[in-house]
Amino acid sequence: MIGKSILRKAYSELEVPLPRLNEKDGFYRMKDLIKKTNPNPPAVDIDPAVDLASLPYTGGTTAQPKGVMLTHRNLIACQREIKAAWPILEEGKEVVLAFLPFYHIYGQVVVMLSTILDGGTMILFTTPDIDDILYSMEKYQASSFFGVPTFFEYLKEYEKTDRVNWKRLKMITCGADTLHKTTLEDWTRRTNSTITEGYGMTETSGVSHVNPLDGSRPGSFGLPLPNVTAAIIDPDTNEFLPVGETGEMILHGPNMMQGYWNRDEDNKNIFLDVDGMRFMKTGDLVRMDEDGYFIFYDRCKDLIKYKGYSVFAREIEEVLFKHPQVKAVGVIGVPDPKVGQYIKANIVLNPEARGKVSEEDMANYCKENLAHYKVPKVVEFRGELPKTDVGKISRRELREELSEEV
Repeated sequence: MIGKSILRKAYSELEVPLPRLNEKDGFYRMKDLIKKTNPNPPAVDIDPAVDLASLPYTGGTTAQPKGVMLTHRNLIACQREIKAAWPILEEGKEVVLAFLPFYHIYGQVVVMLSTILDGGTMILFTTPDIDDILYSMEKYQASSFFGVPTFFEYLKEYEKTDRVNWKRLKMITCGADTLHKTTLEDWTRRTNSTITEGYGMTETSGVSHVNPLDGSRPGSFGLPLPNVTAAIIDPDTNEFLPVGETGEMILHGPNMMQGYWNRDEDNKNIFLDVDGMRFMKTGDLVRMDEDGYFIFYDRCKDLIKYKGYSVFAREIEEVLFKHPQVKAVGVIGVPDPKVGQYIKANIVLNPEARGKVSEEDMANYCKENLAHYKVPKVVEFRGELPKTDVGKISRRELREELSEEV
């Protein structure tokens, strides 16, 4: 449906009677508008480097969602960079299952745009029904599979997963969140295939790093795409850090966004000029090893400061996730004037463990596997955890719940 005021102006210029939708004032059927309009669209002059092609919104896992300004050049550059990093993908021959939402940058660029530009075939799903997806994998002989960690975590235990010959696929890729080590190990054991991890943000037009298919490194999200420059800085001083040290990742390349929509203050803080190169601060804490592979630690906003110690929420989550009765976990820092922040673990237990595993049991488990200052002060069992549309645990919502309780 299209708003009334915009159409009245457009149709007055064309001198075409304005069609109505069931006599309801202000709304019109697109097919009626097309029928009553001459196929003579105006010439449009587009500058690919400046004009916006898309305005997707960030996931909002740590802060409120923001509109990301992506130009035609940003999107095409990212797609071409992906193709250069994964030359195994052949034009006109790939078959991809499109069950990731197209309003999310992962589904929009990596699945939809890449497949369209390469002349591939997409099998579209209105809902991500797992049985339909597994059935279609074999029926249409999908050549690649793009998923998210929560989906692989579920698939590795699903009874019908073995109906797919996963080994024949060119690539099985995971993005949108960190893949737990146990998920990867269990998946490989179950399917005898490997999951390749990548990294990207809405702000990078979808992707900035991928693992090479002939050199995938478990635990790493890979190497920068061709034409992408990545560096690590101290998040407090903006000084560059040497190889092996953990800091905030900054990126430069043709696929980096132009800025946030109507967020002038945010734009001032996110970009950094280095010797004439415009770098974008990602807000992610990472480390680069001697071979140039990058390892993710946490979001800067999720770093917990406890009694002067820096504690990565993800590190605690990884330990808790290894507990055989833990289904999901989200760790946050809770403001406390005495210690800065204390650590709270929000845990979803497997159904059979509920009422049998106590908060004290989980605290003792953490004491056995973590340094003393990393042990959660508070453990809360929950029926579920807030998630984004692609299955990420939303720590932002967990923190907002605390604010509402005050």
